[in-house]
Amino acid sequence: MLESIILILLIGFFVGEIAFRLKAPPLVGMVLVGILLGPQVSNTIDSSILQAADSLRAIAVTIILMKAGLGLDREKLAQQGTVALRLGFLPATCETIVVALAAMWLLNFDFATGLLLGCIIGAESPAVIVPGMLRLKSLGWGVTKGIPDAILTGSALSDVLLLLVFSLLLAFLSQGTTIVNLPGGITLNALQILPFQVILQIILGAIAGWLTARILVLLLVKQNWTKNATQDTLVAASMALLLVVLAAKFPVFSGYLAVMATGFFLIELDAPLARRLRNGFDTLWLVAQIILFVLLGASIPLPVLENVLLVGLLILAVGTLVGRMIGWYLSTLGSNWNLRERLFLLPGNSAKATVQAAIGAIPLAAGIEGGETILAIAALSILVTAPLGAWAIPTFAPKLLEKGEVDPTKVAMARRIILLAAVDTSPLAVDVLSKVAELARRCDGEVVVLHVMQSDDAESIDRLQQQTKQLLADIRYRFITVTGVVSEEIISIAQEYRVAEIVIGKRGHRLWENVLVGSVSQTVLEKSLIPVTIVEKIKI
Repeated sequence: MLESIILILLIGFFVGEIAFRLKAPPLVGMVLVGILLGPQVSNTIDSSILQAADSLRAIAVTIILMKAGLGLDREKLAQQGTVALRLGFLPATCETIVVALAAMWLLNFDFATGLLLGCIIGAESPAVIVPGMLRLKSLGWGVTKGIPDAILTGSALSDVLLLLVFSLLLAFLSQGTTIVNLPGGITLNALQILPFQVILQIILGAIAGWLTARILVLLLVKQNWTKNATQDTLVAASMALLLVVLAAKFPVFSGYLAVMATGFFLIELDAPLARRLRNGFDTLWLVAQIILFVLLGASIPLPVLENVLLVGLLILAVGTLVGRMIGWYLSTLGSNWNLRERLFLLPGNSAKATVQAAIGAIPLAAGIEGGETILAIAALSILVTAPLGAWAIPTFAPKLLEKGEVDPTKVAMARRIILLAAVDTSPLAVDVLSKVAELARRCDGEVVVLHVMQSDDAESIDRLQQQTKQLLADIRYRFITVTGVVSEEIISIAQEYRVAEIVIGKRGHRLWENVLVGSVSQTVLEKSLIPVTIVEKIKI
């Protein structure tokens, strides 16, 4: 089992990076690794891991939904009015119905079995859509109108709806009854109470998320049970998983919606805690996505795909291009979205992966007629739409969406931090290097050490390099020497390397010297558009 985990993590990571460097989504490489390591090809993954695949997928989906909740913007959602709500119901409903009709025509399914297939195919993948939308938010695409927020919320609501309908249809097809007896001799068809179940799951899921967020603030902030951000993330992730487990045992609320609501309410209740958790869940997702997509690939039934390849592709195309587009049109009707923004829903809101992997095999296991075909089409939807969606979201966003101002309080701003230390051969260089080292360790940054030579003193430069090596031993750095006007070279190199901050030294307060010849640090401070930190040594 341990060998399989190592293979999944290492090979999944590196093949994902190879795919990324080839301009393909990393999940493509991870899914291919799952196919190659899975039972269909080499059968390398230990059977115990495959048996635990559902639980591992639930953990990964919980992490990504928590990330989604921590990235939602209440003001943008309020600005959209009912668009997010309509996106949660109309596209999924229209696609489900169109897929059901297409299955009746092409596969000779009855309407109930066709709807079962539609519920599986119509569900959207949080594993593809959530990171895609959060990346758009971090870059500013569509944020002015809250388009990523509307898509995030809509995808979560649509999955709640389709999973509920799926469970009812499965009970109907496997047991042949959908009658619910109520007090007073009232009997209702399960389809008649479906709207009430959907509303109940959404309301109770939101309440559960609010309560969980309150508990987390109480434990992590007010009573200080944790000592650092890592412990905060561990406790929050465990609480989120507990919601999913409780929802499975007591299916009166949506566990996944409750997880997303927890993140959303944390922003409102304690923004600093939400920021710490956002960074922590970003780190967890780096591992979780590898496990999720490798196991996705391992679960795909390759031998079954051949028989339904063309028919399955036709059903997917009709469901997306007819059903979903009708739903998208109705969802954005009367909104402030323009035509290009509505067209973005095609690449931005169509990916299938996690839900299909989780429930695609259930009809076959339950003995539903046509279950093998349903499983094959579910697998086909993953292979086609997940990589396509992961590629299309960042590709088409700059072409179809407008770029707005990024709100750093709602997304994790991950970027490489580079600091510049401008040093000479005086004793003050040690203080400058010590200060830049302190700043670099705080942000896990890199350092450019710059020395502008005014004379050819090889011995002093060697000593400066040795001091740099000693003081920056645990920090990535590069040592650069140039000639020229000191202040101009400092600003030029800082711009060339796109540094976040300049650290420079200043010797004393000799006012007469500044008046006559000027101060290098003062010149850099006045002319640089990049923040400057001055390390000063007072001469007595």
